[in-house]
Amino acid sequence: MSDNPETTIPHEDTAEELAEVIAELEQYRERLVSDTMTMAQRAKVLKAKVMANLEPDLQKIDATLAELRDRQAALTAKN
Repeated sequence: MSDNPETTIPHEDTAEELAEVIAELEQYRERLVSDTMTMAQRAKVLKAKVMANLEPDLQKIDATLAELRDRQAALTAKN
């Protein structure tokens, strides 16, 4: 059984790394909504139904973004 180095080696985030991860996650969120809505239009599914199905995933993404932004703010304030 091999250990994942990312979970076993302590790593301090840098402001640049956090900014990059935040930007990538924001882009992923936008792409997820956009692509899902495009597919829903093609399948003639109501927007409200699609958004209701997406909401749990969007909440997880938003919570992760909030946590990353808090970490970035704390890191920036510390420096």
